[in-house]
Amino acid sequence: MGDMIATLSGRVSEKISALLVLDVHGMGYGLQVTAEDFGRLNTGESAKLYVHEHIREQSYDLFGFVQLDTKNLFEQLLNVKNVGPKVALAVLDIGNAAAVRGAIAAGDVKLLQSAKGVGKRAAEQIVVELRDKVGAIASDAAEGIVSRPGINTQDEAAQALMSLGYSPQDAMLALQNIDPDLPVEERIRLALKG
Repeated sequence: MGDMIATLSGRVSEKISALLVLDVHGMGYGLQVTAEDFGRLNTGESAKLYVHEHIREQSYDLFGFVQLDTKNLFEQLLNVKNVGPKVALAVLDIGNAAAVRGAIAAGDVKLLQSAKGVGKRAAEQIVVELRDKVGAIASDAAEGIVSRPGINTQDEAAQALMSLGYSPQDAMLALQNIDPDLPVEERIRLALKG
């Protein structure tokens, strides 16, 4: 079933426990988001989220993601037998999408099990079903980083952006027009303002 709501753009009106409320022209949509996005989005800020609708007889839940890549991974996880949206979201809280893909591709069941509500069987199931699907993407991403000239992932500002969930490429793009001689904090601030 395709999502009726593909994206939502609005203002973050409030954050209630783990729910983010996005005000879209006066309508408040309650979205479940990853811990990373929850921390990144501040009340009063504008945001655009990619949405996954999860409809069951008793419930209708909206899941929102800042990055389409993360939404795609969430939906791959949902397709795994016995993995529901809560578990899929918990797995995404291990780290950014690249880190989660890396763990699945490497068969790191222990790391996947560290996610809330994920038992050994579920973690093994995720690895079995998704390893081949995410592996290709993970290795392509790694090669892409190595072969691009001018990407210095040792740069402190870039590392800071990456810890906020930026991919190495996005971190470099954000920093490419900023004077490298400025203090690290200033470069991060300018990059985030974008």
